[in-house]
Amino acid sequence: MKKYCVDLTVKSIERLSDKHVLIKLTDEKPLPDMVPGQFVEIKVDGSSSTFLRRPISINFFSREQNEMWLLVATVGDGTMALAKLNTGDKLSCLFPLGNGFSMQPKNGGKKVLLVGGGVGVAPLLYMGSELKKQGLQPTFLLGARSKNDLLELDLFEEIGDVCVTTEDGSLGEKGFVTNHSILNNVVFDLISCCGPKPMMMAVARYAKKADIECEVSLENMMACGLGACLCCVEKTVEGNVCVCKEGPVFNINKLTWQI
Repeated sequence: MKKYCVDLTVKSIERLSDKHVLIKLTDEKPLPDMVPGQFVEIKVDGSSSTFLRRPISINFFSREQNEMWLLVATVGDGTMALAKLNTGDKLSCLFPLGNGFSMQPKNGGKKVLLVGGGVGVAPLLYMGSELKKQGLQPTFLLGARSKNDLLELDLFEEIGDVCVTTEDGSLGEKGFVTNHSILNNVVFDLISCCGPKPMMMAVARYAKKADIECEVSLENMMACGLGACLCCVEKTVEGNVCVCKEGPVFNINKLTWQI
């Protein structure tokens, strides 16, 4: 897939919580097609300590509105600078990068479970929307520390069924995503997951035991996004690979987590 380096325009920026902002980007020209699970490398201006681009998952893409959404967690100088952008500002974006999620279960089934934790929910919104367009049945299983950390719930609910877990029990079922009762009550054909590595490993173990096809989106440090800097190398059953180029989405059978 062809890659572009474009100065996109900030159409709007919305603070979703104390730690998260939603940036909607557009351009005078039609934006290129994107696959759920791909990401963008952002050049950050206005931060003296930020020299490398920052990888951000594509949260949503609308061909009709000519918009790309980025859900940003403000965890360092670079992302804090992004949160200070204003409508009309320009943002240098290298995209679309990486390989995305599978959009069809290999067994021909229709039930897809999308599991996200924290800001890892970001790529699942676009994926769920595309699955629904294809006539599949997306179910979201979203986990967070508390209800205040859950993001875009209203948008997920417009697409499919939403199940929630919180560690403090403030919303949904108390515990981690792998504790949710839906895993005991529904048989899924495909599980796609993004979030903290311990959570993804737990989901992978569940999927392996239940003999369900499963893929995860890794969040290794990705400085260049093109496989040149070797910052994001991951060990797989086929040898070491660059997550930014060969991933970030991998079938769990390709990873060494289960060995």
